[in-house]
Amino acid sequence: MGKHIVRRLLAMIPVLFVISILTFIVIRLPPGDFVDSYVKAQRAANVQISLEEVSSLRLKFGVDNSMIEQYLSWMGGIFHGNFGYSLELNQPVNSVVLSRLPYTIIIGLLSTLMLYAIAIPIGILSATRQYSKTDYFFSVFGFLAMGVPDFILAVLFLWGYYKATGEVNVGLMDPQYVTEPFSLAKLGNIVSHLWIPALIAASTGTAATIRLLRANLLDELGKPYVTVARAKGVSTLRLLLKYPTRMSMNPFIVGAAGLLTTLVSGEVILSLTLGLPTLAPVLLVALQHQDTELAGSIILILSLLTVIGILLSDLLLAIVDPRIRGSV
Repeated sequence: MGKHIVRRLLAMIPVLFVISILTFIVIRLPPGDFVDSYVKAQRAANVQISLEEVSSLRLKFGVDNSMIEQYLSWMGGIFHGNFGYSLELNQPVNSVVLSRLPYTIIIGLLSTLMLYAIAIPIGILSATRQYSKTDYFFSVFGFLAMGVPDFILAVLFLWGYYKATGEVNVGLMDPQYVTEPFSLAKLGNIVSHLWIPALIAASTGTAATIRLLRANLLDELGKPYVTVARAKGVSTLRLLLKYPTRMSMNPFIVGAAGLLTTLVSGEVILSLTLGLPTLAPVLLVALQHQDTELAGSIILILSLLTVIGILLSDLLLAIVDPRIRGSV
């Protein structure tokens, strides 16, 4: 197992290197550069920028250098802990990422825990009571939930919350805590707001997970080893949890590796609707304004998290499934 982990860690290096090159090239494919985009936006806002200032910006950020020089400069800064500067947000990329990445990770992890906490018991119940009223109820619920986009659920929640309390519940904290230093009261306020976006983000995935777990578990329950275990007198609950359920969890463990990246790249509208301080809206703005250093850094960080997630999912698979453990 130890050698397998070392091999996977070493394999991450060339993968991230290739990802960094592809990210750098793709972001710079559109015509122009982020200095051109910045100057155009400033002039559209009636902010006068002289040609000397434009030349100074182009020299400072090296946008007229060759692609190889720009890439080496960008990666050199990253190796020294400097992810560059965002002209659009007028602050270092490090500050932007560090202020939003923790919320992104927390919401992603909490939504994942909620997803599995809800979906696994329901999926098991639906599979063990196939074609019952319970099974039909959750099947209908699953199809309805998968057909409703997350942002629609967010709007419905905001509307319901406003009707019930007369207040608008957006963001991850009340306005009075935004500028206050961290405290237990601020932490409690964040926690009270945190479950809402996490539950909405998990809703669609929960329905899909229930359907997939039901199908996998039904397939496992029909295999010979289940029949043999029953013939040996293994209790129904122990048999269900120790063997078929564990085998049915493999696809979810594999899929969990990309849940954080999916949350950032796929939940932009949800983040905008609920006013969440995550990386998703920032990535959208960076791509729209060709803020290459900010967009490239966010994509690279998400790629790193995805690669780490894949490694952790492989290790968890080896723990859960003895068949995979023997081949590692």
